[in-house]
Amino acid sequence: MNTLTTLERRGMSSISTPGGRMLIVAADQRNGMKAAMTDAPNGAKGISTAELAAAKSDLVQYLANHAPAILLDPEVALPAIVDEGTLGRNTALVVGMDASGFETVDGLRYTRYVDGVTPRRVRELGGDVAKMLFYTRPDKQGLTSVVADQIRELVAACSAEGLLLIVELLTYQLEDESDEDYRAAFGTLVVDGAKLAVECGAKVLKLQYPGSAQACQAVTAAADGVPWAVLSAGVDHETFIEQVAIAMANGASGAMAGRSLWKDSLSISSATRQDYLTNRALPRLRELNAVIDAAN
Repeated sequence: MNTLTTLERRGMSSISTPGGRMLIVAADQRNGMKAAMTDAPNGAKGISTAELAAAKSDLVQYLANHAPAILLDPEVALPAIVDEGTLGRNTALVVGMDASGFETVDGLRYTRYVDGVTPRRVRELGGDVAKMLFYTRPDKQGLTSVVADQIRELVAACSAEGLLLIVELLTYQLEDESDEDYRAAFGTLVVDGAKLAVECGAKVLKLQYPGSAQACQAVTAAADGVPWAVLSAGVDHETFIEQVAIAMANGASGAMAGRSLWKDSLSISSATRQDYLTNRALPRLRELNAVIDAAN
């Protein structure tokens, strides 16, 4: 088990419910959030950075301030949401360090950092915790791989800054891999990715739902005491609630929910956003909180 430092324990506490379960509203998406604003007159590409920033601000005000923590990006949302007093004093800030998209090298995907965003910069933006996404194919990438080195280096850099790092892993289908083969391998890829990240020093994991209760048990075993939270991956709320309940019953430590909460609650209109976020998204957050805290 990779032990948390005292400062990292404080970070962990800040993103958890009173029952000690992780619960984070994910709103670091850029293009994905634009795509959810389906009533924009000129489509997603016509939404300006200022309009997207306003949508993120409303999402924090009417939804995330009711959660232990919010995950935001340093390109659009920050530092304005902190500087303008939108973020509530009881909601922790997780800063996403990864840029949108990915680069492909020899058929494998690699994420990029947002320019200039280091662990120190996360602190300067008001962050309590950092998050970085790594694409992984553990059947192709071992402990001597580039991605393993990247995880080790960032874990060490964040630890030196006294900053808890959430390591998010996404596995993916290779270009020459059939749908059938990828589906068959998916659960094992999630499990083996968790094992790889933990062996590289990760202390908190954000993972895809691996597909079954048995696979969740395997993830928990692979994590070797490191807490892991399941991400929503764009599924609908009802599906995510079921996945979270299964994951929690089999060793998960919480959830990080994005589009499952708010994908039908955004609009180009601030008044409409307030209505939808309050009356659609917020009840979902409360239901998710209840499921997480009901776990043994």
